[in-house]
Amino acid sequence: MRVLLIVNHPYEGSFSRALATAAARGAVAAGHEVDVIDLDVDGFDPVMRRDDLGAWRDQRSLDPLVAEYQERLFAADHVVMVFPVWWEVMPALTKGFFDKVLVPGTTYTENSIGALVGRFHHLRGVTVVTTMTTPGPVYRWWFGSTVHKAVVRGVFRKLRVRRVRWVNHARVAQVSPERRAAWLASLESRMHRLPRSSRQPVGVPVPRRQGASAR
Repeated sequence: MRVLLIVNHPYEGSFSRALATAAARGAVAAGHEVDVIDLDVDGFDPVMRRDDLGAWRDQRSLDPLVAEYQERLFAADHVVMVFPVWWEVMPALTKGFFDKVLVPGTTYTENSIGALVGRFHHLRGVTVVTTMTTPGPVYRWWFGSTVHKAVVRGVFRKLRVRRVRWVNHARVAQVSPERRAAWLASLESRMHRLPRSSRQPVGVPVPRRQGASAR
């Protein structure tokens, strides 16, 4: 299986990047091929400017990175997204990835009643991995699990990707090192259990900024 790992965190010592590394390690250990998109290292511009929006409406893009990212999305069997939760939602680079990469006519169409029809039928699944300082119950009951609504339901299920899983890690600044180690092992194991395919594996890719301290 070809796994596309999309990482967004500017800090090299973040726990988000440690999770990304654990995900890559588990997938490669199981024989999967892993392709890493590092939005921060790539210098991806998330801003949809006037000319960008005009091109988007014409079902094209002005950013060469967008075409590259689209190609890598269509080549993937499983997508893993890793990012922190800031102000209850995703960071700007992740939001910009959705805004600029999901171009109509390329990644989806609309049917006669205006519903979106995604072109990701090849995807076996998506795993969304997040970190936050907010306690889990507060995020669920007070803020309404915004990431689940915006990303799981608002993006992938809207595009008719059926198998979408959200793995959240709450209060990362307060939990013990042992708890973090257990989280890393759990995600590595989850990626190791992804269904196998006949694709040939490649070397172990590691996001270029990594670590295991803060979110």
